[in-house]
Amino acid sequence: MTLAVETVEPGGQPPRPRRGRWITDWRPEDRTFWDEAGAKIARRNLIVSILSEHIGFSIWSLWSVFVLFLGPKYGFDPAQKFLLTSAPTLVGAVLRLPYTFAVATFGGRNWTIFSALMLLVPSILAGIILEPGVSFTTLLLVASVAGVGGGNFASSMANINAFYPQRLKGWALGINAGGGNIGVPAVQLVGLLVLATAGASHPRLIILIYLPLIVIAAALAAIYMDNLTHAANDRHAMRDVIKDRHAWIMSLLYIGTFGSFIGFGFAFGQVLLVQFKSDFDTPVKAAYLTFLGPLLGSLIRPVGGALADRFGGAKITFWNFVGMALGATLVLVASRQHSLPLFLTGFIALFVFSGIGNGSTYKMIPAIFRAKYPADENQSRRLATALIGVAGAVGAAGGVLVNLAFRQSFLAYKTGDGAYIAFLAFYAVCFAVTWFVYLRDSPRKLEGV
Repeated sequence: MTLAVETVEPGGQPPRPRRGRWITDWRPEDRTFWDEAGAKIARRNLIVSILSEHIGFSIWSLWSVFVLFLGPKYGFDPAQKFLLTSAPTLVGAVLRLPYTFAVATFGGRNWTIFSALMLLVPSILAGIILEPGVSFTTLLLVASVAGVGGGNFASSMANINAFYPQRLKGWALGINAGGGNIGVPAVQLVGLLVLATAGASHPRLIILIYLPLIVIAAALAAIYMDNLTHAANDRHAMRDVIKDRHAWIMSLLYIGTFGSFIGFGFAFGQVLLVQFKSDFDTPVKAAYLTFLGPLLGSLIRPVGGALADRFGGAKITFWNFVGMALGATLVLVASRQHSLPLFLTGFIALFVFSGIGNGSTYKMIPAIFRAKYPADENQSRRLATALIGVAGAVGAAGGVLVNLAFRQSFLAYKTGDGAYIAFLAFYAVCFAVTWFVYLRDSPRKLEGV
């Protein structure tokens, strides 16, 4: 179903004709419109968006799995492997900015088709070069190309943000992001299956599994998704939003939540193999545990959004960072005692809290601008969409910092303790900032955030 209502743009000019499925009349805040037509259309777009973003996350995190296949024949040390997981994280973070505005420029449906098909590039390249004897530089370049999968998140979130009414954004964005995030443990489970059945010498089997899934995702987007004309690109939205102090505050908080999730998701398998080498004599044993944290963190992300819808995003985010600080403390204690069960408990807690925080922080973004511009829905939406891109990019860059912190800590101390202390300190800063800006009583406090 496609709504094709001929509207007149401001200034009396008729809308420009566009190719593809374009909806020209979209009023999600109108309860009658939403109940009669909007909810069904938004739900259909959400489902396909989740699938495409899910596969994007899987391709983005391919190299967190491939490093488990890089045995002695490849000749790479742990520090080099941490760089291989950092490269796609960094590229994905940078791409999130242009991907955010691509939806408004080309349409959510059109861009989802294109961005899904782009996932074929890093997949095919990895299948060509991944074999013993390949140079580290070549691997690093190909790993970097996998960053296109990270950009999919920003365009998907910006698109779904435009489809849903304010009262449902926390839930919708949480479901969308959570379903996408599950792509991380999904590809790790696929890697485990290949390791356990075919062995470490057959990483290309992972790619053969994902190639048809990429094509299916693009085809479903072409058949079932829609473009929204009201999400017209505003060239000045990015410029305007970065002048707002909340853009940088929310970016800081998103480093703590999503940066932790994606950074830990990429690094966890390597951390287990290096820090608990005596407990994991083969990559398969580590792979059995690697996917648990990302899976739980992904599944609980919609819960964070739903809790934020009910109790307020700032309140959930504050207590979430308190929980993350406690989790980091537990990991540090476990590391010093060399207790694998305690270490796993602490890390799983970090993944769970990072998932809850991902949902609650993204609920805060539209709520902030709704509170600042209660009478201007267009201004609220344009700035929220821009900040989703900014915070998403900065937060993903936090995943790079996580991997680099692990790399430096293992190089300097032969353990991850230095990194765990840094994480603990950062989470303390985050819950202090959340309370100071959004929860304490002050003349500048924004209601409803």
